[in-house]
Amino acid sequence: MRWLLGGQVVVALFLILSDVAGMLPTLLSPGSDAPELNSPTYPGDQTRRYRPSNPTQPGAGIDPDMPSQLTLTTQGTDTVTLRGAISPGDGDRIGAELQRIAPATAVIESPGGSVADALEIGRALRRLGIATRLPDEGVCLSACPYMFVGGVDRTVGTDARLGVHQHSFGESTMLPAFLATQDIQSGQAKVLAHLDDMGIDLRIMGPALATPANEIYILTTTELADWNVVTETP
Repeated sequence: MRWLLGGQVVVALFLILSDVAGMLPTLLSPGSDAPELNSPTYPGDQTRRYRPSNPTQPGAGIDPDMPSQLTLTTQGTDTVTLRGAISPGDGDRIGAELQRIAPATAVIESPGGSVADALEIGRALRRLGIATRLPDEGVCLSACPYMFVGGVDRTVGTDARLGVHQHSFGESTMLPAFLATQDIQSGQAKVLAHLDDMGIDLRIMGPALATPANEIYILTTTELADWNVVTETP
């Protein structure tokens, strides 16, 4: 019995030390010195500060009334608006609503959130043949582009911002580092497969993988067109 208890203590200490070791780089590294999210971007100057710990308010310039869960509202008979942070469970809920309403167009605005749910919503949009639109001055950041690219036709409005960066995939921080790495790699493989299925040029993953989670890379109008993120220009 004593040996069993001792073994449990050793395992617990190993998990705690692994967790702390994984957190040290974040704790010791300085925060992003990139300009705030609402600073204008220019080709070659596209990285902005992003605060992943606050899904509804990851940076300056986000509507303070941004919902903490993705909301679906109807506009007329053939358009819906998807707006808010993407929370776990939104994939099933929004997918069912889209199936029920069957709109022609979804206007999307989200600062990010759950990657898995964004992928699920993106697949539902494509399966149902729905077009997507990012409104003028709107934001589609972090996980949001994986919803947006599900549209059969895709438009980004004037002065709107669509941005990508590195993601976490919900891995437990109590897992040893090698298991957490496996979880991230598995999640990234799903993202790559999704983008490929949606017909997006995988060059988009260059800035996505190179930009840390506390920053966001805003795509230029040229990148949006060249990488097939948009099918129409405003």
